[in-house]
Amino acid sequence: MRWPADRDREFTEFVMVQRAALVRVAALLVSGDLAKAEDVVQTALTRLYLAWPRVRPDTAAAYARRCVVNAAMDDRRSLFSRREQVSAQLPDFAADDPQRGDATAMVALLTTLPAGMRAAVVLRYVEGLSIAEAADALGCSEGNVKSQSARGLDRLREAFPQHAGPQHARNAY
Repeated sequence: MRWPADRDREFTEFVMVQRAALVRVAALLVSGDLAKAEDVVQTALTRLYLAWPRVRPDTAAAYARRCVVNAAMDDRRSLFSRREQVSAQLPDFAADDPQRGDATAMVALLTTLPAGMRAAVVLRYVEGLSIAEAADALGCSEGNVKSQSARGLDRLREAFPQHAGPQHARNAY
């Protein structure tokens, strides 16, 4: 049995290592809204903390990722979520920042997909999870992950052929 102080220390260490990756996944799942991503991760970490005594150390990262996916999906289904986000201030980053531009373009591409399809694409191709790991994180079958991610990539390629890359261009002929 782990003592409460040891559990808290282990959880804190885990969060220090994994939090940035969890926020990145959440941001992609909630269409790039960093404030909402932070809220999703906080909700996920609260759920994870409550389950922490039962979480095995070797599966903690996968369990945390699953909590983030579930929290993002729950947030999207919430009756109180709003479609428009009002902001009193403009973003304080330059539009011509190349790194920011790539991230903005990726988020814009991903926002065109339905939530489940977006989650499959993000977990498989942005996070680099295997089909089995993505299925576990989404709580669905491996076949569903395969079909959702393939359909998502097809939709992205159709909607944005300029971002499809050279392999897609080869396959088109």
